[in-house]
Amino acid sequence: MSQNEPFETVIRQDRRLNWRERLMVRAVHLYSRLTRGMTLGVRCAVLDEAGRVFLVRHTYVPGWHLPGGGVEVGETLLETLAKELREEACIRLNGEPVLHGVFFNRIASRRDHVAVFVARSFAIESAKQPDREIAEAGWFPLDALPEGTTAGTRRRLAEIRGDATTRSDW
Repeated sequence: MSQNEPFETVIRQDRRLNWRERLMVRAVHLYSRLTRGMTLGVRCAVLDEAGRVFLVRHTYVPGWHLPGGGVEVGETLLETLAKELREEACIRLNGEPVLHGVFFNRIASRRDHVAVFVARSFAIESAKQPDREIAEAGWFPLDALPEGTTAGTRRRLAEIRGDATTRSDW
C-alpha cells in the first residue's frame, strides 16, 4: 500500500466506501483534527476459552473489527477500553487486559494511533443486540474469521496467535 493511496481504497480491499461512508469517515477525522492534535484509539482482542475472538461490524464503516473506540480527553486507555467493551460488546473486564502494542494507523490519517489489548478474563453481561452503532457482533474461531474482516484486524490477530511478527503500522 502506498502512503499516497487514498484511505477509502484500503480500509476494505473487497470494495470502495460509498459516498455516505466516505463522508462519515471524513467528518469524524475533521472533528478529531479540530479537537485533538493526534487521535488515539483502543481496540481489544477478547479471546474466550474455546479459542474464539469477539468481533463487531459497525453501521457506519464496512468490515469486521475488534471492539474499541476513541480515547476522549480525561480518559485513560483502560477506562476507554472498559467503556467501549460495555457499549459495543456487553462485555465487562474481570482482570487487567494485556497491551499487545500501539500501532500507527496511516490508513485513517497521518495522526491516528491505536492501542491494542488482549483480554482473556471477562464476563458477558448479555448478548449484544444491534443498535445505531453496531450492526452485528459475535464470536468467531481465530482460524475461521468472517468474510470482510479488515486487514488490520487480521494482522493483529495473527500477531497475537504468534503466526506473524508484530508490525508498527496498523
